[in-house]
Amino acid sequence: MTTPPGRLYADDVTLKYGDRAIATELSIGVPDGSFTVIVGPNACGKSTLLRAFARLLKPAAGRVLLDGEQIGALPAKELARRLGLLPQSSTAPDGITVADLVARGRYPHQGLFRQWSREDDRVVAESMAATDVTGLAGRFVDELSGGQRQRVWLAMAIAQQTPLLLLDEPTTFLDIAHQVEVLDLCARLHLEQGRTLVAVLHDLNQATRYATHLIAMRDGAVVAEGAPSRIVTAELVERVFDLPCQVIEDPQTGTPLVVPMAPGHRAAVR
Repeated sequence: MTTPPGRLYADDVTLKYGDRAIATELSIGVPDGSFTVIVGPNACGKSTLLRAFARLLKPAAGRVLLDGEQIGALPAKELARRLGLLPQSSTAPDGITVADLVARGRYPHQGLFRQWSREDDRVVAESMAATDVTGLAGRFVDELSGGQRQRVWLAMAIAQQTPLLLLDEPTTFLDIAHQVEVLDLCARLHLEQGRTLVAVLHDLNQATRYATHLIAMRDGAVVAEGAPSRIVTAELVERVFDLPCQVIEDPQTGTPLVVPMAPGHRAAVR
């Protein structure tokens, strides 16, 4: 086995849904302390890989390691103290309020000798404030808009206070302003609290702006990985997405900015 680059590592895994293989003999890790973003076209395997990292999908072959241990062997509560997840779609129990749902993020920290405390109250309040859902605390989750629900689920994941946080399309259902707010929040979690984040994003320019480590996938394989400024080129974008483009410097951040070719120019390039 190759020496893992960090605490979370997929070692020679084959990932399947039924008889259909999504990825074969894939080895990839998450650098500690990074904001890693996985990108690629639809059905390339990026969310499947995240599901394997989260123990929602058992590899058909190979293994996923967390802190050197096979993730499948960890007790559920122990795993929940080490690794949090914001799934692509979540269903809340009927009749649960926002405050109660966010509070569920603290359950992995409860035990026989550790009951609910003022510290839990503080973490829940701060998590709701960070995601701008404090004003919704008494509302039922099933009454909220899609964007509001997404921010509530993110608040619950933040309240879990895990050193590793996985986010499967965290900007789903959000308008552009709230997308930026959520990704800014994720960046603060990474920079100010030292959390390792792994996100699947569809927007390549958002990925290059926020990621410290980028994983580009196609057809179940990793095409390239590394700092966005090092790996994102017009050649890579066309190879991964079949999209002729120019890559320029983002005037705000200096990160790579992908500009698709106009239709007429696209035909000329081809």
